[in-house]
Amino acid sequence: MLTVENTVLGVSSSLSGRRWLWRGGEDRVAAAIAQRLMLPEIVSRLLAARGIGIDDAADFLQPTLRVLLPDPSLVTDMDIAADRIADAVRRGETVAVYGDYDVDGACSAALMVGLLRDLGCEVLHHVPDRIKEGYGPNTPALASLVARGAGLVVCVDCGTAAGVALSAIAGQADVIVLDHHKPEGTPPPILATVNPNRVDCASGLGHLCAAGVVFLTAIATVRALRRLGFFAGRTEPDLIGLLDLVALATVCDVMPLTGVNRAFVCQGLKVMARRSRPGITALLQVTQARDRLTAATCGYALGPRINAGGRISEADLGLRLLLCGDPIEATVLAERLEAVNRMRQDVEAGIMQAAMAAAEAQVAAGRAVVLVSGHGWHPGVVGIVAGRIKQRFNRPACVAGFSDGLGRGSGRSIAGIDLGAAMIAARQAGLLVTGGGHAMAAGFSVLADRLAALHGFLDERLSAASAMPSAADLMVEGTLAVPGATAELAAQLERLAPFGAGNEEPILLLHRARVVRADRVGREANTIRAFVQGEADGPRLKAMMFRAGEGAVAEALLARDGGVPLHLAGHLRAEEWNGSAAACFVVLDAAPA
Repeated sequence: MLTVENTVLGVSSSLSGRRWLWRGGEDRVAAAIAQRLMLPEIVSRLLAARGIGIDDAADFLQPTLRVLLPDPSLVTDMDIAADRIADAVRRGETVAVYGDYDVDGACSAALMVGLLRDLGCEVLHHVPDRIKEGYGPNTPALASLVARGAGLVVCVDCGTAAGVALSAIAGQADVIVLDHHKPEGTPPPILATVNPNRVDCASGLGHLCAAGVVFLTAIATVRALRRLGFFAGRTEPDLIGLLDLVALATVCDVMPLTGVNRAFVCQGLKVMARRSRPGITALLQVTQARDRLTAATCGYALGPRINAGGRISEADLGLRLLLCGDPIEATVLAERLEAVNRMRQDVEAGIMQAAMAAAEAQVAAGRAVVLVSGHGWHPGVVGIVAGRIKQRFNRPACVAGFSDGLGRGSGRSIAGIDLGAAMIAARQAGLLVTGGGHAMAAGFSVLADRLAALHGFLDERLSAASAMPSAADLMVEGTLAVPGATAELAAQLERLAPFGAGNEEPILLLHRARVVRADRVGREANTIRAFVQGEADGPRLKAMMFRAGEGAVAEALLARDGGVPLHLAGHLRAEEWNGSAAACFVVLDAAPA
C-alpha cells in the first residue's frame, strides 16, 4: 500500500496534484554496470532503472546497426516482397507507392519512392485525403494508379486491414503491404503482407514503425538485386542515407527507443545533421532549429509540421517536401507547411477550450472515459485535443467532430488501459461505423444517435480508469542539491539519449531550491525563466518552465516570496552559451519544501 513514507520526499500530492514515486532499479545490477563500463554511479543507476542488463549496457550507450540490425528475412513474407520489388526494378516496371498522411506514412513513402527512383523505376505515389478518402487504401485511388500503368502497388503504413479495397485490383497489379498496425484477422489475399505484428510472424519486431519495416525491406531488396548481379557496373544505393527518415518516423510514431529503434534514431540523427536532404534542411531553417539535433527536434519541430498538411490541408505536402531535391522549392514547401501548422494551431485552439470544459465536467461526474464532441470540430486536430485532455485529467480521452450526423474521432489512452481493443469491441457491438487502434491510441467514426451508448460502453469496459489518480504519477530517478546540478552532470545524463517512449528522459528533483528571480518570456509569455539557489551565497542555476499557463506550479515560481524553498522536479540539461556549456533545469512540477 502506498503511504507518504514511500513517496519521494513525502510528496503524495504536488502543486499539480501528482504523486512523486521512485523509479527503482536493482542496486546490484547498477554496481556491476558501473564496474564493467567504468561509468559514473548515476548513469549506471539510470540504466538499471530502465531494465538494461549488464550484457546490454554497452550496446545501449553506443547503439550500432552492425550489432542491433536484425535479418530482414525473419519477418514473414519479407523475401517474397523483396524478390517481387527486385523483379520490378530489373524489368523497369512502373510501381505505385500508396502511403498515409501522418509522419510515419510520409517518411515510409518517401523512403520507398526515393529508393525505387534511385534504382531506375518509374514511381507513382498517392496519399489519401483525410476528409474525402479516410485512412488506408480505397478502390478509386487504387484503380487510378493501375490505370496510370502501375503493375505493382506497395502500400506503406497502411493496408493490413484493407482486404476489400485491395481485392478490387486483383489480377491487374500485384500488391505488397509494408505495415506495422495490428491486424484483427488474417492478412489480405495479396502477394505479401510484411508486418511484424502479424499473428504468424515470429520476428519479435513488433516495436518497429512502418518506416522501420520499409527500411528492412530496402535492405532485403538490395540484397536480392545483389544476388542477381544487378549492381555489376553500377553503384548500390546509399541505404544509410535513408536513416534520417526512419529516425523521424520512429520518434514521431512514439515507438520505444530501445533495441534497433535506438540505433535507427542515433544513426538517423547523424544523417540528418549532414543536412543533405533539402526538404528536412529547409524545414529546420523555417523552424529556426539551431541547436544540436535530438529526438526532441523530430518530435516537436519537424513532426508537427509534416503532420499538419495531412491534418488540415494537402495530404501529400509532407511527402513532397521529403522527396524534394531542389533547395529553393524545398524552402517554398517548408514555408507552406509552417503556415499550415499555424492554421492547425488556430483550429486546435478554437476547439480546446470547449473540449476541456466538457471534459472537466465528465471527470467531476465520475466518468471513467472522457468522450467529448462538437459540431464542425475539425477531425484533423481531434487527436491532438484528446492527447491534451488525457494529460490534463489522466483519463482515456476521445474527441469527435460531427458533420452531417457522423462523428469522426480520435482517442488517446493512459498506461494500463487498452483503448484500441475497446474501440474494436465497440465496433463489433454495432456502436461504431469504423473503429480500431492500439492500446494507447484509437480512431473511430460514430453516428450521432449512438454516441451516448458508445460512452456508456467505454465507461463499463474501461472502468479501471476511474480508480486512477487525477494526475499521472511522476517517476523520479534521483535528487540533487542546486550546487550539484552542473553541466558536467548534464553531459553524463545525455549519454542515455535519445530520449522518448521506452527511454524517458530522467526526472530528477532539486531539493529545497529557492527562486530568486522569475519572469515570463517568449512571444506569448508562455515560458517562465527563473534562477534558483540552494543557500543564499551558493551558485545560481537557470530554470525554465515551458507551456507555463496559469497553474499552481507557474504561480509558485513567479511568487518569489522571499525565497521560500520549493522542491522542483524536472530534467537537467546542458546548453551552450558564449561557447561554453552551462546547466539548465527544465521544471515539470513543484511541491512545497
